[in-house]
Parts: sequence; structure tokens; C-alpha cells
Amino acid sequence: MSMMADHQGNSLFARIMNSNMAYSFKRNPVAIVSMAIFLIITLAAVFAPLIAPTDPYDPSLYDILDSELPPAWTNQGDPKFLFGTDDQGRDLWSAILYGTRTSLIIGICAVFVQAFLGISIGLISGYVGGRIDNILMRFADIQLSFSTLMVAIIFLAVSQALFGSETFNKYALFMLVGVIGIAEWPQYARTVRATVLAEKKKEYVDSARVLGFSSIRIMVRHILPNSLSPIFVISTVQVANAIISEASLSFLGLGMPVSQPSLGSLISSGFDYIFSGSWWITTIPGVVLVVLVLVINLLGDWMRDVLNPKLYKG
Repeated sequence: MSMMADHQGNSLFARIMNSNMAYSFKRNPVAIVSMAIFLIITLAAVFAPLIAPTDPYDPSLYDILDSELPPAWTNQGDPKFLFGTDDQGRDLWSAILYGTRTSLIIGICAVFVQAFLGISIGLISGYVGGRIDNILMRFADIQLSFSTLMVAIIFLAVSQALFGSETFNKYALFMLVGVIGIAEWPQYARTVRATVLAEKKKEYVDSARVLGFSSIRIMVRHILPNSLSPIFVISTVQVANAIISEASLSFLGLGMPVSQPSLGSLISSGFDYIFSGSWWITTIPGVVLVVLVLVINLLGDWMRDVLNPKLYKG
């Protein structure tokens, strides 16, 4: 039994390595470097509790007398603090590790919310058609007329006023995931709907209807798999957009609190000190954010080219 499982695993791995995507990846230096950087950042964030010298969530572990110490490589730096400290005396290297993990969690979870809503609405809209299609797509058009940040700012500002800062900070991560996810679902819905409109006229869908399969089974088991390529591309780009949205909202004071660092809240907390000489508090988290978003977008561009037969040239 185990030998059969091993053989199937090896066969699956061989198919993946011999696929067009793997072939293109091995021949694309930009994709290789971007993936390597993304994996390094992600693994560092995932294993932050093991890598970070201190826990930035525990105020008892940092001293206000150590505040605004420059990075270790500068003349006045302390070897204990690789990237220096912030205005609270918190180790910036530890805060960035934990903050990157928070930003990635928000970005990935928000995209799952977007994908679930958008794919569900897109499948129903394209397959059922008629009045339901018109209603759902007009709703999507209305949603697209408002920017993500505008919707998020209004919702989060009202929530903060209603529930108070303490309650808001406690559930800030869940609120950010929800509002960013709900604000961006039309991107998925329009793409999936277009695919469904093309696929539902094909013979395999007619055959499934003749065999008596339910509409839900036809949509999920037969039509949806043919929409996965554009979904993967959109998801890659949307993760980067969600991370930027979180950083923007945190910078405006409507995202993660300073006590629960994200890349956006770290940039925000150090912005007041950048002109006083403590440039590292804002600059280093900002560089990490830019690099993270850049490599995700580069991977998204590569994936788009590979999965689009009109663009892919081998």
C-alpha cells in the first residue's frame, strides 16, 4: 500500500516537474529570484517565534531607555539590535518578523474571502443568467465604483467609533480581513462569469445535464476547474493588493494597533521620527513591504504569461 502511495507521489511530482509551468519557471531568472525571496520572507515570518530575539507583543521585554537605537551596522548601533529599536525600545527585527506574518495572514485570508464570494457569485451569475445575472453584475458594477480604501476607511472608522478603540484593536485583524475581502470580490466574479458563459455552451456541459447532474455539481465539478487559471493569476495580484491595503489602513490608524505590529503599523509608528534622524523605524519596514509586494507581483506577471496560451511562447 505504501509502495503504491510512493509511486503515485513520485508520478505526481514527475508530472509537475515536466509541466509547462515548471519548464518556464526554470528558464525564468526573475521568477526564480522572486520565488526565492518570497519563500525566505514567508518562512522567516512563519517561524518568527523561533527566529525573533524578543516577543514584540510583550511590553515587559523591552526597555524605554533603549528607544530609537540605530541599526547594529551603524557607528552608534547596539549589536543586540540588528535593525535598531523603535520609539518604545522594541527590537525592530523582531517586530518586522511578527509584522510580516500579520500582513501575510491578512493578505492571504482576505483573498480567500474575495475568492469565495467572487467565485460563488460569478458561477451563479454566468450559469443561471437572465435577471439574476443582471442584478448580480449591476451590484458588482456598483461595488467597483467605490475604491477598496474608501469602503474600508468608512467601515473601520464607524466600527472604531461604535465599539471603542480597545474592542476595535482586539478584533482588528478579523475586521481587516473581512472588509478587504468583501470590497474586492467583483474582480473574481466578473472573471469567473466570463468563463462560465463560454463553457456552459460546450458539449461536456450538455452531456452532464443529460446524465441528470445537478446544477451545483455541473458548476463546481465541471465548469469551475476550467476557470482556475485566471483565478490563480488574480489571487496572486490580489494578495499583494490586500497587503498594501492593510498597510495603508494601518498607516492611517484604522488597521492593526502598534501593540500588534504589522508592516503598516510599524511604518506608521516611525513616521513621526523620520525627520528627527530615526529613519530606520519607518524605512526598514517600508523596504520589506516594497520587496514583498514587488516579488508577489513579479510572480503574478510570470504566472499570467505562462497560463495564457496567447502569451506563452515556451
